[in-house]
Amino acid sequence: MKKSRYSEAQIVSILKEAENGVPVSELCRMHGMSSAAFYQWRSKYGGMDASLISEMKQLQAENTRLKRMYADMAMQNELVKEALAKK
Repeated sequence: MKKSRYSEAQIVSILKEAENGVPVSELCRMHGMSSAAFYQWRSKYGGMDASLISEMKQLQAENTRLKRMYADMAMQNELVKEALAKK
């Protein structure tokens, strides 16, 4: 996955500027981004602050870890079923 030029804190500050009344076209020109990127950020991070973003990242990391654990357990379960089927 491509790494963003902007950190989550920078994205939130750009979105706060837009909420304070700065036009989107001016924000895009000032920060060197496309308007499509701005609207994607707004849909993803709209209404969040820095603490919510860090909490979201922690939840995503935990979700990834749990998915890996489930995949490992499912694979072990299949191996046990195959071993029992051969007997």
